[in-house]
Amino acid sequence: MLEDIKKERIQKRDNFIEAGYDVYPSHIPDSCPIECILKRFFFLKLFCRKVSVKGRIMGLRNQGGIIFADIKDETGNIQIVILKKLIKDFNLFRDNLDIGDFIYAEGKAFNTKAGQKSVKATDILIIEKSLLPLPSVWHGLKDVEERYRKRYLDLILNKEIKEKIISRSKIVEGIRGMLSCQGFIEVETPILQPLSGGATAKPFKTHHNALDTDFYLRIAPELYLKRLLVGGMEKVFEIGRSFRNEGIDRDHNPEFTTLELYWAYQDYKGLMEFVRNLLGCWIPGNWKTITFSDLIKKSSDEIRKMKTEKLDALYKEERGKITEPTFVIEYPETIMPLAKYKKEDNTFTESFQLIANGAELMKGFSEMNDPKAQREQMERQEKEFRGGNEEASRLDEDFLEALEYGMPPAAGLGIGIDRLSAYITKSNSLKEIIIFPTLKPKN
Repeated sequence: MLEDIKKERIQKRDNFIEAGYDVYPSHIPDSCPIECILKRFFFLKLFCRKVSVKGRIMGLRNQGGIIFADIKDETGNIQIVILKKLIKDFNLFRDNLDIGDFIYAEGKAFNTKAGQKSVKATDILIIEKSLLPLPSVWHGLKDVEERYRKRYLDLILNKEIKEKIISRSKIVEGIRGMLSCQGFIEVETPILQPLSGGATAKPFKTHHNALDTDFYLRIAPELYLKRLLVGGMEKVFEIGRSFRNEGIDRDHNPEFTTLELYWAYQDYKGLMEFVRNLLGCWIPGNWKTITFSDLIKKSSDEIRKMKTEKLDALYKEERGKITEPTFVIEYPETIMPLAKYKKEDNTFTESFQLIANGAELMKGFSEMNDPKAQREQMERQEKEFRGGNEEASRLDEDFLEALEYGMPPAAGLGIGIDRLSAYITKSNSLKEIIIFPTLKPKN
């Protein structure tokens, strides 16, 4: 059936071409956004001003010598009324226009008898002939996974998703602007890295032919950004993609966007207050604070004796119960191997994560800048990796050498942009907020 519809539309396209119309023009006459026309509609109608508009046909009705076309652009919807007595080649448009086509129209603003705001066309052009029908016309876009595979159709048909994508962009823009006002410098660090580090995750591995060397897609930009602290850049941040070879669920996608910032002469407590100010406009209310020990209801001695895997599993179980924005602070050093120890008890670190709806939205801590202690932590992680833990961080000699030149006391923050945006927009899954989420190939 779909192939028959496509053949019919191809013939309609050819009919326009044979009549002398360019159905794929590169230059389109200037026009006003539909939203602008609707806002000024009363005056445009009162003074009989000619308007021009363009967009995709979302509704089409033929009634003898009249065609009613509902068109949509990025800003809104409006009805175009096409009268046989006013339009050359009226029959051509009546017989060959389809829902999904793009048209350009000139005419005057008026209200129909039913009161609908419309444009009475005096000139009309076909500016793109669609060859496939929109899903709502032939079977509907009911399969959720198909929405993600064909996001372009989802955006056409689902206003809510489009608004979420736009909101995500504005969140990133807002954060970037606020950081710039605070004196942070945006930088870019390597995505292809010779060693995987900066987080605990299994990396994606690739090979560079010219260098005949294996590289890893970064799991985090952390260790490179800290090198910049050593180099004297005191406030730096990066917004970019990271990659982790892990499962896919509502809170995880193999490629994702993070913000990481590093701030010299700051600690984790100052960073927590900074986060409240940074995100308070999007996440209002009183944020709670609880220590890691109190969350899992275990003492320092008990935690010290527990294996990392058991500790992590217990934490994730309790984390899943947190709904309101909550700072969980002072994680064990086995879970935060790059964070500075607490002076009172080196079982724990000067660290925090902001949890909401059971998901980690961001992580921050006072950075470890003691080369000896950092080497010991990295050596333990390297031992775990060589023992079969593919998620363990690697020992990075280049980074350790940089630390020996001296890194100032600093705090670092990592924000999952996708998770944060999903929380703010009340999305149930990262797939709603990532425009093109990773999916298993159909074939």
